[in-house]
Amino acid sequence: MSKTEVCPPVRNQFFRDARSRAPVFVVGCPRSGTTFLYHLLLSAGGFAIYRAESQVFNLLEPRFGDLSVASHKRALLAAWYRSPLFVKTGLNAGEIDRSVMLECRNGGDFLRLVMEAIGRRQGAERWADCTPEHLLYLERIKETIPDALIIHVVRDGRDVSMSLEKQGWIRPFEWDREHALEVAALYWDWIVRRGRAVGRRLGEDYVEVRYEELVQDPRGSMVFLSDFVGQNLNYDQVKKAGIGSVQRPNTSFPSDLQSEEFHPVGRWKHGLSEKQQAILDALVGDTLDELGYPTNDTGRSLWDRVSQRRMQSQYNAYFSTKLFLKTRTFLGTVLASKDLSWT
Repeated sequence: MSKTEVCPPVRNQFFRDARSRAPVFVVGCPRSGTTFLYHLLLSAGGFAIYRAESQVFNLLEPRFGDLSVASHKRALLAAWYRSPLFVKTGLNAGEIDRSVMLECRNGGDFLRLVMEAIGRRQGAERWADCTPEHLLYLERIKETIPDALIIHVVRDGRDVSMSLEKQGWIRPFEWDREHALEVAALYWDWIVRRGRAVGRRLGEDYVEVRYEELVQDPRGSMVFLSDFVGQNLNYDQVKKAGIGSVQRPNTSFPSDLQSEEFHPVGRWKHGLSEKQQAILDALVGDTLDELGYPTNDTGRSLWDRVSQRRMQSQYNAYFSTKLFLKTRTFLGTVLASKDLSWT
């Protein structure tokens, strides 16, 4: 698989048995196809089915703080029980309340206890999580769930940028309101680079897959990932189960489905003007090149270098500072609260 970073082979039966029970985290920049891969895994069978993003490390832990403190755990549970995140577990409070209060010491414990409870109810032996922005929390995930396996879904940043712009998820500064596409591209560049830098240090517990290959060769992708997760991911079973986006794509462009012209790979080639393509190549071309996506070197010179460097510097600093404040200071409670509309 030419655009997939191959993990080292699992060396013996001990490792294979351990991996066959280990939790799997599907991460990546939002709009990169993480939900699609997550639903492929769920459709293969053996995983507890939870059709939601847990948001434990990016929102719940920053919002509620040290979960070894009983009052913090009680506050988390009180808010969580009122949320769609709890409703979608299919559990009742009695199945999780006592174990969380007695055993939970951090976000990893909370997620493990919840997912294991779902697994017991469903008769599933393992579980997976799909919260895209957990890509920024790989160190915390491995610290609190040491056996976690990480699958990083990577997609062409120009396609991701178009989708993020359409969703309006990445907000530019007031003076850059006309540059939402460019800011989305810079976010893709920042989060992918940051995630890859940490992921490389995780050795055989981290792997990258290309969204384009998941779409164009799902059977081959499942064969590759079977070895990584230590479980046979039979594509015939995947097609038969057809959970979620395996059957109906999760797209920012629903008109494509209505017109039966759903082509998510390389949408940027006809969806962006030549000028827009040149600007994105200038802004994030180095990362695109590093990942093996084709760029146009000639087009990069068409955009003002001063503007390019200003945006790169400002937004990289902004994204990094916001993450630091959210994870390392008391402001994490405030920043996370803004994203938890149900608290």
